Amino acid sequence: MKKLPDSEFEVMEAVWKLSPPVSTNEITSMIGGDKHWKPQTILTLLTRLVEKGFLESSKQGRERRFSPIISEEEYLQVETKNFMKRHYNNSITQLVNTLYDGKGLSNKDIDELKEWLNNGG
Repeated sequence: MKKLPDSEFEVMEAVWKLSPPVSTNEITSMIGGDKHWKPQTILTLLTRLVEKGFLESSKQGRERRFSPIISEEEYLQVETKNFMKRHYNNSITQLVNTLYDGKGLSNKDIDELKEWLNNGG
């Protein structure tokens, strides 16, 4: 599974949040205004996502509807694993050290991490 460009990921997020199958109009309503994307831009992104195997497309009357093939959880797991491999040599310790040294972890975060580790992850 390849990493999605930001624009395609935003479209996928909209599809995941809505109740599939979703129409182009529903997706456009959800993200089009924020991004000032034209409906044709969103349709192009949807077509790319179908071609890449992230979405399936069906026709209902005159309207095309889209459903995810890959869940948000599946995608994020793959992306996280790739990120960890690429940047931290698969070391959770290096990641946590970076977050801690960069003041990215609050005391609450540290307590939650301890609890998570104590419960077997």
